[in-house]
Parts: sequence; C-alpha cells; structure tokens
Amino acid sequence: MTNDNYTGVTTGTIATACSLAALDAILDTPDIACVKVETPKKVLDIIIDECKLISSFKACAVAHKNPYNDPDVTVDLAIISTVELFDKTDEEDNIIITGGEGVGIITKPGLQIPVGDYAINPGPRHMIVKNLSDKIPDGKVAKVTISIPEGKDIAKKTMNPKLGIIGGISVLGTTGIARSMSSDAYKNSIVTQLDVALASGIEDLVFVPGNIGEKLALKDLDVTKEQIVQTGNFAGFMFEEAEKRGITKFTYFGHMGKLIKVAGGIFDTKHAVADGRREIMVTHAALCGADRVHLQRLFDSKTTDDMMDILNEIGLSVEVSNSIAQAIRDRCKQRFDLDLNVILVDMEGNYLNDNMEISTKN
Repeated sequence: MTNDNYTGVTTGTIATACSLAALDAILDTPDIACVKVETPKKVLDIIIDECKLISSFKACAVAHKNPYNDPDVTVDLAIISTVELFDKTDEEDNIIITGGEGVGIITKPGLQIPVGDYAINPGPRHMIVKNLSDKIPDGKVAKVTISIPEGKDIAKKTMNPKLGIIGGISVLGTTGIARSMSSDAYKNSIVTQLDVALASGIEDLVFVPGNIGEKLALKDLDVTKEQIVQTGNFAGFMFEEAEKRGITKFTYFGHMGKLIKVAGGIFDTKHAVADGRREIMVTHAALCGADRVHLQRLFDSKTTDDMMDILNEIGLSVEVSNSIAQAIRDRCKQRFDLDLNVILVDMEGNYLNDNMEISTKN
C-alpha cells in the first residue's frame, strides 16, 4: 500500500487485486494474504481480507479500501471479485469483465462506458486484463465479476444517479492511486456532467456551486435536474471544460457568498484558497455610492447575508448585486469565451440582482 497519508488506492486497484487472488486460488495457490498489483504508476502490495475456493474452476476474494486523507465514500467498502474459468471458443477474449451487486449500470450516453454496460471504467478494465492475462491457462477464459455489496446505498451519496448510473457505484481509477479531493481525479468526476448533458442533447444548462445551489435552482427556475451542473469549488476548471466542448452560453446560479469570489477573479472558490468577499463587496458598494460609515460596516461584517442586510438599509442591495453580477460576466469574458447569465440569490433563494434573464416556475 502507499505510505502517503494523502493518497490511497482506487476501487479499480482493489478490484484487480481481488481478481488476481481469486485466479491464484483456482490455480492452486492457497492462503492468499497479499497480492502485487501492477498499476500504471507502480507495483502495489494489496492486502486480501479473504479468499475462498468455491470449486475447481471458481473462486472469490474480498478486500477493502483503506482510509486516506479524503472524504471518499468508497473507503472501507468491501469489494469482491469472483473469477470463473471456462473453456475458450475461437472468437472469445480470454478475459470477460462484468459487474454484480452494487456496481452501477450505465443508462445515459456520454460516459466512457456504453449504455447498458456495468460502470467499470476503462482504467480498471485495463488493469484487470494486464494483471491476469499471463496467468490464464491456455484454452481457458476467465469471467471476472466485480461486486460491491454496499454500493447501491453508497451510490445515493454520489453523482451517479444524476449521471444515469443506476443501481450502484462505479469502479474507477486511471493510475491505480487515489488522491485527495483537490486532485485531478475529483475534477474528472465532475466534468462528466458536461459529457452526459451533451450526449443527451440537453440545452440551457445551469451551473451551480453545489447541492444547495441545485436545490434552490430546482425550486426557483423552470429547469430539470438534468440541466444542472455542479462545479464544486472548481468554477474556473468547469468553465474552461465547458468552453472546450463548445458550451459558450449558460446560467451561473448560486448564493452570493460563493459567486461573489468570481467577481474578484477567484475561480477556485474554496475558502482556504482565497476569500476576498468583503473586499469585493465594499468595492462595488463604493462604486454604487455607499458612504464611508456603511462601507466600514460592510467591511466589518462576517457574512454576505449580513452585508446584504446593510445594503438593504441604504437602498443599494439591487444596484450592488447588479454590479457584482456584471463583474462576474466580465471576468469570465476576459478569461473564457463565455456569455453567462448570472443569477445571485440568498439562502432562501430570493433573487438579489435583476440584470439577468430568468425563466421561473409557474
């Protein structure tokens, strides 16, 4: 296993390890406690919790993903691989990979796996093939079935239902090593929303920071869940990926406290990366005519909701919100070829600016 607390292993690596152990059990290697998995990055030692020979041609093995410094919903999940050997026919590949309980099935186009297949991504499939191929006896085919018993329940905490992956989680991994949420792995998981939307012909997309923005957008706007794209803290990354895919016009909807950062050119909105909310608010309030006393009160405020209360007192809330929304549009035009419709709201979903296009629910 890796020694870095900021890294772990992917579900694909664990699935490969279990497949190796199960195959070895069929080939008369008893008491398997650990296997070596060749990943695209390096060879890893993976501990096997249990390996059981079911018959002379069938075995299964189970292992868990160890915790690492990341809120990964798949940590500590049991991943099982069942391997069966069959006689080979002329046209068959020597490895068949499929899913079992708790592995999702693809129901929408736009992902790496075709509709109707199990959500075992190309990376894990390649790893399984690479690690098992040389061990399969001549004239035999290995059928590998990956199962994740708790996967169906865990999937509710992921984007899978929204992406059209039904009935379980995905078996993921490109390098075999999982890194923290700030890494490319997390970005790759959220960008799939764009590919699914494009493949499904969905138009009029609404980008939101996260779950709160999505709930408010569904409540206030005439949109469906399929039209909504969550950016997380990676607004700039998602805008860039949208531009690459030819998506140049969409609505950017969300709470003032998150979107205001983009008005200051902060495209990674994680608080630990940069804040600047009060400085941006004070600047736009000053441009709109607020006096020094109220500017000081704004600067001393802890939240953007408190700031909006002060602006309401002096009759500048809409004017300042319009100025911030326009600054968000301008910043995005400077960096990307995007024409954004910006809608700023408070925690109740009340609109703060009025310089936007809006299609509300009847």
